[in-house]
Amino acid sequence: MEHAQRALVLTLVLVLPVLLVGAAVGLVVAALQAASQIQDPTLAHLPRLLAVMIALVLLGPWIGSQIGAFAEHMFVMASTHE
Repeated sequence: MEHAQRALVLTLVLVLPVLLVGAAVGLVVAALQAASQIQDPTLAHLPRLLAVMIALVLLGPWIGSQIGAFAEHMFVMASTHE
């Protein structure tokens, strides 16, 4: 049970920064759309998509290393519990 809980916490820690970037950009775009009264759906989604892609590119190495460290820990634990 401990390993499943650790996996879920790791998932939240890895996903949260990307979600926060998307939410923040979405909030800014929504405020700008409300102020300018431009209601183009493309304007709502494109900046958020680009921000999330940039966040994934920047955070990708860190995310990969965290997943790799967790997988290595799990394999070591599996090999010691024969």
